[in-house]
Amino acid sequence: MPVLTEDSPLTKLVKKTEAEQLARNKGLLSVADLFEFVPRRYVRPGQLTDLSSLHVGEDVLVVAEVKQATTRPMRNRRGRMLTVVIGDDLGNELDVTFFSAYGHEGKLHPGVRGFFVGQIGAYGRRLQLTHPEYELFDDEAEGDAAVEWYRTHRVPVYSTTGKLNSLKLRRLVYQALDSVDRIREPVPDDVRAARGLLDRAAALELVHRPAVEDQPARGLERLKYDEAFVLQTILAQRRKAAESELATPRPPRPGGLLAAFDARLPFELTAGQREVGEVLSAELASDRPMHRLLQGEVGSGKTVVALRAMLAAIDAGGQAALLAPTEVLAAQHHRSITTMLGDLAQGGMLGGAEFGTTVALLTGSQSAAARRRSLLDAASGEAGIVVGTHALIQKHVQFADLALVVVDEQHRFGVEQRDALREKGIRPPHVLVMTATPIPRTVAMTVFGDMETSTLRELPRGRSPIATHVVDADRQGWVERTWTRVAEEVAAGHQAYVVCPRIGDVDDEPGAGSSSTRDSSDEDAGWDAHWDGDEGEDGGAGDDTPEGPARELTGVYAMLSTLQATPALEGVRIGVLHGRLDPDAKDATMRAFSAGQIDVLVATTVIEVGVDVPNASVMVVVDADRFGISQLHQLRGRVGRGAVPGLCLLMTRDPGERAMERLEQVAATTDGFELARADLLLRREGDVLGARQSGRANSVRHLRLGRVEDEQIIADAREDAFALVERDPELRAHPALAAAVAMRLDEEQAAWLERG
Repeated sequence: MPVLTEDSPLTKLVKKTEAEQLARNKGLLSVADLFEFVPRRYVRPGQLTDLSSLHVGEDVLVVAEVKQATTRPMRNRRGRMLTVVIGDDLGNELDVTFFSAYGHEGKLHPGVRGFFVGQIGAYGRRLQLTHPEYELFDDEAEGDAAVEWYRTHRVPVYSTTGKLNSLKLRRLVYQALDSVDRIREPVPDDVRAARGLLDRAAALELVHRPAVEDQPARGLERLKYDEAFVLQTILAQRRKAAESELATPRPPRPGGLLAAFDARLPFELTAGQREVGEVLSAELASDRPMHRLLQGEVGSGKTVVALRAMLAAIDAGGQAALLAPTEVLAAQHHRSITTMLGDLAQGGMLGGAEFGTTVALLTGSQSAAARRRSLLDAASGEAGIVVGTHALIQKHVQFADLALVVVDEQHRFGVEQRDALREKGIRPPHVLVMTATPIPRTVAMTVFGDMETSTLRELPRGRSPIATHVVDADRQGWVERTWTRVAEEVAAGHQAYVVCPRIGDVDDEPGAGSSSTRDSSDEDAGWDAHWDGDEGEDGGAGDDTPEGPARELTGVYAMLSTLQATPALEGVRIGVLHGRLDPDAKDATMRAFSAGQIDVLVATTVIEVGVDVPNASVMVVVDADRFGISQLHQLRGRVGRGAVPGLCLLMTRDPGERAMERLEQVAATTDGFELARADLLLRREGDVLGARQSGRANSVRHLRLGRVEDEQIIADAREDAFALVERDPELRAHPALAAAVAMRLDEEQAAWLERG
C-alpha cells in the first residue's frame, strides 16, 4: 500500500467506479474528505441488535448470532443453497439466504456472532437478507487480536452509497488512517491549548475507532471547530483584502436630493431606519469600500433605507445600481422608487425638480429601444439610479461613475455576479446587500462573516397584524369557506393573492398565445421546487424529493380554472402572474393589480419579495407543504401592508408529520427570526447555505447552524481566526491551515460562501 497524504485522491484507495460513487453521492474526493465523513452511529459487538425493529426496504447493519445454518441442493440449477437463521437475545429471528453456499457454509455455523449488512426483504411472512455482506468476530480463525479488538471497541456505522456499505467504508477509513504519513494540523498549538481541543489525529481516531469507554463526541467537537475555523479564516482573509482596497469617499451634501426626499416623506422613519442610515452615511464617506448586509423583517422598510443611501451617493457625484433577482421585482423596485421620488426622478425633464435625477430600468427582455435608452443613461451618468436584473452585469453595460451597488435578496446571487457589478466602478464601489430573510446569528457569522451586519426589527407605523391558519384541503367544507373568505375580502374592497407551487400548462390559459413565452430572464426555472425534503439519518444526505406522498402539484392555470368555476367568486376579476409571461404582460398585470383593476392574483412565488400592494389583505398558499418556512413567511409578508389586517391561509393535503410541523410553526408566530432558526433546524445545512451549488454533497458537514450549542463553537473560531489573519494575512507561518483553506476555497466554494 503506497503512503498517502490527505490530498491523495480516493482512486488511490478504491476502484475508479467506487471513487466516482463516493464523489457523486457523498462529495468525497480526497482522503481528507474521507476523514471528515463521520459515522451516523456506533454499535457494540457484544450487544445484539433488536431484530424486531427492522422493516422491509431498510438498509441495515445488524449485530446478531447465527442460530441455524442449513445447506440444500437448489431445485432448478446446479449448486447448493445456504439458509442461515440469525437471532438476537430476545428470540427475534432474521433469515439470511445465499444462493451459493460456497465460501459461506464453513464460516456461518451456530454460535458465531458478527455484522450483517444489506437491505431487508421478505419471503413469505419472514424478513430476510439476501447475499448480505458480513463480518464475523467470534470466529477463532480471526485470531485472538481481532476478537480482543471487537471486545474493546465500538464499531462505527456509516451511511451507505451504492455498493459501498458500512463495512466497506469502515475498512476504507481504517486503511486510510493507517496509511496516511502525517495528519495535517490546521489549528495552531496555542489556539488548540487555549480552547482545550484534542489534536486532530487523536480526534479522528476517537471519531472513527473509539474504544468502548471513549466519547466520540469529543472528537466530533474538534472536527466542528476545524470546520468553523477554516471557514472563518476564509472570511477573515476576504475582509482583510476588502479593507486594503480604496474607494472614492462619498460624503453627505446638505441641500441635495437626499434632503429633498426626506422633506417629502409622508411618514416618519423608524428609529432603526435612522440609525442604519447614519451608519451607511458614515461608511459612504470613507475611503474604504462599504461591505454591509442589511437584514430585516418583511415590511421593515429596507427599500427606503437603501434608497436614501443611493440618493446620498448621487449627491456626492456618483451613481447607484440596484440588482434584483427577477424582472418582476426589478420592475416593482423601479416603479416604487420612481413613485417615492416623484418629480425628483424626472431630472432634465419638463416639470422635473431642479436637481432631480433619472431612474433607469435594465432587464434582459426589454425592447431594443428601451434597452438602448437605459444603457445610454447609465453610461452618460444621466441616470443616477439604474435598477436591473442580471442584465446589469453584462460586459457592455457601463456606468459613468458607479458609487454604490445595492443587491436585493443576496441569496439569489453568486459572488461572481456581485463582483462583476463591482468591477464597473472606477474604484471599488460601496456595496449594500439586502435580505428579507432573517438570518440566525450562526448563519450570519458563517456565511456573511466578511460583512458588517445591520438589522431592522421595528416595523413602520401603519403595518397591520397577519393571522395565519392551516386549511385541510381534503375537507371540502374548509376549501369552500376559504374561497368564500376571499370573496368577502374582495366585496369589502380589498384584494387577494393565490400562490401556487408551479406554473402548469400554459395552454390551459383562456386565449393563450399572445402574452406567454417559454423564455424568460427571470429565475423561474427553479420556482417549481421549493422544499427539498427532510434531513436523512446521515445528517444531510437525504433525497432531494419533497416529503410526503407524491402527488401532482397545483399549477397556476389549473387554479385559475378552479376559481373561475367557484360560485362564491362569480364576477371577481382574476389575473395571472408568473415568470414565463413576457415582460410587458408581467408589468401590465402588476400595474393592474396595484391599481385595483384585478381582485385576485393567481401567481407563482414570483411575488415572494418586493411586491407592495397595501390593499391586498388575504393570501391563500396552495400545496403549502411544498414550501419552506422562510419562504412561507416571505410570501405572507405581501399582505397586511396597509391599514387592513392580513390573513394568510395555508392550504395543504395530507402533508406528512414534518411538513405539518413546519406549517404549524408558521401559523404560530410572525417573528421571522424565530422562524429562521426553526427553518434551520428542520432543513439541511447544505440547503440553507446553498452548498449544492458548490458541487459537494454537503459543504457544512459537522456544524448544525440552527443549534445553540454550535453557536459558541462558531463564535470562538471566528475570534481566533480573525486574530490570526490580522497577524498573518497570507498564513505564511501556518502552512497546514493554508492548505486546508486552499482545499475549501476552490472556485465553486467561493461562490457557495456568498450564496447564503
